[in-house]
Amino acid sequence: MTFQRIIWIVLDSVGIGEMPDAEAYGDKGSDTLGNIARRRALYLPHLCRLGLANIRPLTGLAPAVHPVAAYGKCALASPGKDTTTGHWEMAGIHLDEPFPLYPDGFPSEVIAEFERRTGRRVLGNKPASGTTIIEELGEEHVRTGSPIVYTSADSVFQIAAHEEVIPLFELYKMCETARDILRGAHEVGRVIARPFVGEPGAFTRTANRHDYAVPPPRGMLLDRLHGKGVETYSIGKIFDIFLGRGIGTQVRTKSNADGMGKTLLALDEFDQGLLFVNLVDFDMLYGHRNDVEGYALALEEVDAWLPSLDAKLGPEDLVMLTADHGCDPTTPSTDHSREYVPLLAYGPTVLGGVDLGVRTTLSDMGQTVAENFGTSVAKGTSFLREITRS
Repeated sequence: MTFQRIIWIVLDSVGIGEMPDAEAYGDKGSDTLGNIARRRALYLPHLCRLGLANIRPLTGLAPAVHPVAAYGKCALASPGKDTTTGHWEMAGIHLDEPFPLYPDGFPSEVIAEFERRTGRRVLGNKPASGTTIIEELGEEHVRTGSPIVYTSADSVFQIAAHEEVIPLFELYKMCETARDILRGAHEVGRVIARPFVGEPGAFTRTANRHDYAVPPPRGMLLDRLHGKGVETYSIGKIFDIFLGRGIGTQVRTKSNADGMGKTLLALDEFDQGLLFVNLVDFDMLYGHRNDVEGYALALEEVDAWLPSLDAKLGPEDLVMLTADHGCDPTTPSTDHSREYVPLLAYGPTVLGGVDLGVRTTLSDMGQTVAENFGTSVAKGTSFLREITRS
């Protein structure tokens, strides 16, 4: 084992430029980091010290003369551009077909079966922002008791309900019913419970969200680590994406700031294994809402946090910073974007300044983690030896 502890942080949706097939996904010109940097000056001294601007030119950000990190970028080998696809590929799973998306809402036969089995008619059935749709339909929901069904740029079937109108246990049961219905051609990546509270004009979503994911195929990274007795600690939505498989400890988060704080706390109590973190605000709060300023501030907040993370690192720690797809807030689309993702790998004993180039799959990161802990996954090429001091 080269590293006793690997801290793998996914900056959800922080893409670094369109992939060659982006046009086929409607994403020509998408460049999450590049377009934000062109639109709004970014102050990212710590990320630049690691080598972020060495991966490719970024307006206003100077490449490091001596990067602290090994740096590169990864392509998505699987079709698609959603959360589940990206995270699964990191763990060594390549999809043959993308998870289905529903830009016009779900088919009538799916909705009819859901209504029949739950005994409630639905509202919505369209793509929408979660906060926007409860503002739009929340009052009618409270009046009628009809759950709000909607989707998004991800392959998701989301059900929003007021906790005093449809109790949590019933909402969760509805999600289990939807998960059972959505098989075969309509097997979405996740069914998500989205409870909220409050009065019309002041509805707020609660922390009682629950995700019902498609089970990942056996043999993915977290299964392999579990089989080797390696502890995995997850922060944020990692647990839901992998249905908890191979995860010993999990912590949910309310925001990027909460996730960053809980990562620091975890480093005080977790001294060996994989700490797998997702910081979702980039995607959920800013990318999908085309909020350039919010996205930029979130990048700067993570940058300002990095010295606190670094202070917790020991000589046998490896940090990997990356993303799962893009979500460019500067384009008219509010969808995810088919982009490369950045890769920064560093630690006290990691070789800095190594150009890892353009990796053909996100699975290279998973294979690196696997090799470190004495196992392997089906896809990907490890870069462990490239970043290790002899």
